[in-house]
Amino acid sequence: MAVPAALTEDQIYHRCPPEKLDFDTTDALEDLELPFGQDRVLRALEFGASMAASGFNLFVLGPSGAGKHELVKRFLATHAAGKPVPSDWCHVFNFQQSDKPGAIELPPGEGRKFKSDMNDLANELKTAIPATFESEEYQARIQELQEEVTRRQQKGLFAIQEEANANNIAMITTPAGFTFAPMRNGEVIEPEEYKKFSDEEKELVEAKVEDLQKKLQQAIQQVPRLRKEVRERIHQLNEEMVQLTLGGPIGELREKWSHVPAVVAHLDSVREDVVEHAEAFQDNENGAPAGLLNRYRVNLLVDNAETRGAPVVYEDLPNHQHLTGQIEHRAHQGNLYTDFTLIRAGSLHRANGGYLILDARRILTQPLAWESLKRILFSGEIRIESLERLYGLATTVSQQPEPIPLNVKVVLVGDRMLYYLLSHYDPDFLDLFKVEADFEDDLDRDDQSYPLYARVIATMARSSGIRALDRAAVARVIEHASRLASDQKKLTAHDRVLKDLLSEADHWASQAGSARVEVVHVQQAIDEREYRASRIRERSLEQIRRGVMMIATEGEQAAQINGLSVLQIGATRFGQPTRITATARPGKGQVVDIEREAKLGGPIHSKAVMILSRFLANRYAPMGELSLSASLAFEQSYGGVEGDSASVAETCVLLSAITGVPLKQSLAVTGSMNQHGEVQAVGGVNEKIEGFFNVCTQARGVNGHGALLPASNVEHLMLNEQVRDAVREGRFTIYPLSHIDQAIELMTGMEAGVPDADGVCPENTFNRLVADRLAEFAEVGKKKGDGKENGNGGNGNGNNSDD
Repeated sequence: MAVPAALTEDQIYHRCPPEKLDFDTTDALEDLELPFGQDRVLRALEFGASMAASGFNLFVLGPSGAGKHELVKRFLATHAAGKPVPSDWCHVFNFQQSDKPGAIELPPGEGRKFKSDMNDLANELKTAIPATFESEEYQARIQELQEEVTRRQQKGLFAIQEEANANNIAMITTPAGFTFAPMRNGEVIEPEEYKKFSDEEKELVEAKVEDLQKKLQQAIQQVPRLRKEVRERIHQLNEEMVQLTLGGPIGELREKWSHVPAVVAHLDSVREDVVEHAEAFQDNENGAPAGLLNRYRVNLLVDNAETRGAPVVYEDLPNHQHLTGQIEHRAHQGNLYTDFTLIRAGSLHRANGGYLILDARRILTQPLAWESLKRILFSGEIRIESLERLYGLATTVSQQPEPIPLNVKVVLVGDRMLYYLLSHYDPDFLDLFKVEADFEDDLDRDDQSYPLYARVIATMARSSGIRALDRAAVARVIEHASRLASDQKKLTAHDRVLKDLLSEADHWASQAGSARVEVVHVQQAIDEREYRASRIRERSLEQIRRGVMMIATEGEQAAQINGLSVLQIGATRFGQPTRITATARPGKGQVVDIEREAKLGGPIHSKAVMILSRFLANRYAPMGELSLSASLAFEQSYGGVEGDSASVAETCVLLSAITGVPLKQSLAVTGSMNQHGEVQAVGGVNEKIEGFFNVCTQARGVNGHGALLPASNVEHLMLNEQVRDAVREGRFTIYPLSHIDQAIELMTGMEAGVPDADGVCPENTFNRLVADRLAEFAEVGKKKGDGKENGNGGNGNGNNSDD
C-alpha cells in the first residue's frame, strides 16, 4: 500500500481570507437580530411559545456557554411584545372567613387604582365616621334617646310614688335604693309611734308596703330591658348614620367599578362590615383601630401597569417560596402575626399570562422546588402555601389565600444530560415539557457564513461595549472559532468563549493605546489565555525534558512507540505523548491489556484491544489458531486510560514486538482501528500533535519529526503557528492514514506487503515477516505440546504409568 503524501500547510490550517470580509471595522456592520445558524432552536421556540395546549412547555438544551439564556430572553421578549398584557391580581380581606383572603382579577393597570381607592376609603372612614358621631344631629338624637329612657323610668317610679302617697306611705330614696315608710299628715311616722299602731293597722300598712315593693321591683326590672332597647336603638342610629356617611364614597366607588362585579361585591361586604363595627369608630382620641382599617385595604399582588405585552420573567433563585409566593410574618410584642397584606407574589404570579424562564440545574437543587412546580403546572392554579404547612411540619393557623388561575409558559434552560436524565427518570417530565429546543454546538463555515459570523462578532462587541475590530482581527477570531470547534468546516457556537476573547482583546488594545482591536491584540489574548492555563502542561514537559517521564524522540526502537493522548483538567486541554510498549512470545492467542488487568483501563480501551487481537488472528492466522502470548502497556501511566485512539499505535508496537523490527521514535501515532485494519477518526488531534511537537522542540529541536493521524481527521486540523511554520519548512511532517499498513510502512520503513490470492505476502515485506514469525511461534508451541504429550512420564505409546 502506498505511503500517503504528507500534509501541506494549507491542509493543516484553514485561513479566513480577508477579502471575504467586505468592511474596514465592525462599526460598519449591522447587529444580527436572530442568532446565526440556530434555525432548529428558533423554530422550536416559536412553536412552543405559540402553542396554547396544556403541557407544551419548553426545555432549551445545549452546551454550557452557548448563550442559551440570552437567546431565550431576547426571543421571548420579541415574541411577547405583541401579546396582550395580562390581568392584575389583588388579595382582599374575606369577611366570612378571615384566614382565607379572596382574590380579585382586574384589567391590567387598574390594580393600582383599586388599591389607591380603597386606601382613600379607609382614610376617609378613619375621619368621616368619627366626625359623624360628633355631629350635633347625632348628639341630639342620642340625648333624645337617653331622655326618653329617663322619662320612661321616672314615669313608672312616679306612678308608684303617687299610689304610695294616696295610701299614706312615703317612698324614700336611700343610698341602697328605695324604701317605704308609713306616713301621717305628710310626715313619716317615727318607729316608736308606729309601735303604738294596732295590729290591724300594722297589717294594712305592711300589706300595702309589700304590694308597693312588688310594683317597685317590677319597675326596676324593666330598667335593663329599657337600656337594652336603647342600646339597640343607638346601634340602629349608628348604623343609620354610618350608612348615610358611607352612601357617598361607597356609592361612587360602586359606580366607578361597576365593570368589575367582584369589586362591587367586595365594596358591599366592606359597607356591611363598617356598619357592623360602627361603634369601633367612636374613639375620639385614637380613631378607628388600625387593624380594622387594614381589613378594607388591598394587597396588590400582581401589578402590570408598566408591563408592555406579555411578561417575560427570569427567576435566578427558583426555590419554592420564590416560585409560588410566600406569606410573611411580623413580630409584635414577642409574637409573630400575619394577615392578607403580608402575602407576597412569586415569579409564577409575575409571569402569569406570559413566560417564566428557569435554570434547570438550579431548580433541581432547591429542596422540593421541582415538585412544587410540577404540582402547580398540573393543577393549573397557583396556591400559596408554606413548606411547613404543605408537608405537615407545622399546624399553626395561617393565611390560606384563594388560588389564582395559572396561564404561563415555563421555559427550562439546561444541558443535554439533565434533559435526558429527566426524560428517563421522571415520569411527569415529558407530560409537562413536550417541546425540545436543541442548540447547535457548531455552525457551518463557508463563504456565505463569513459575513454573518462577522456580524455576530460585531453584535457581541457592541453589546459588550468594546472597541470595534478591524477586518484582520475578525478573520483571526473566525479562525480561532474553527479551532475551538476542532473543525476546519465549522465555527463554534459558544458565545461565552468568544465574548471573553473579545473582551480580553479589547483590554490589550487599551493597554497598547489602540483605537480599535487589531489582529495582534486578538493573538495576544489567545496567547495569554493559553499561558494562564499552561502550568500543568509546562510541568509535564519539564518531567519529559529531565527524563523523569521517558519519551524517546530520536532513533529507532523495537516494541516501543510514541502514542498521543489528551489530558483534560477543568477547562484546560493539552496533548502529551505516551510511551507504549509490547512483549510477544509463543502462546495461545492471548493479548494481555495490562491497563485493564490493573483496572486502569476503561471499557472503550478494553474493546479496542480486543479488536486489535481479533485483527491479528484474522489477518495472520485465518485458518488456524494464533500462537501468541502478548502484552501491551502504557508506560508511566498512573491514572485511568480510556478511549480507542491508541489502537493504531498498539497494533504497530505489537507487530514490532513480534518481528523485532524497530519503529521510528521521531514519529508519534494516533488513531482508532477496526477489525479490518481501517483507521478511524479520533478526537483532540490538534492538542495531540502540538503536544508531541512541543516535546520534540524542547529535546533537540524539530528536524525530521512528525505525526501520523487518521485521514478522516485532516479536516479537523487547526494547528498553531509554530507547527505550521515547521511543516512549511519541512522540519515537521504530518501523514494522514487510512489503513494500518500505511502506519507500518511509515514507522518501519519496510513495505507492508499485500497478500496474494493464497493469502501469502511477498518476501522481504513486513507482513510476510509477521506471518513467518507467528509460524515459528506456532511451531514452538507445537513442539512444547508434543513434549508434554510424550514426555510426561509415559511410554512411547502415550500411555501413562503409575510407576
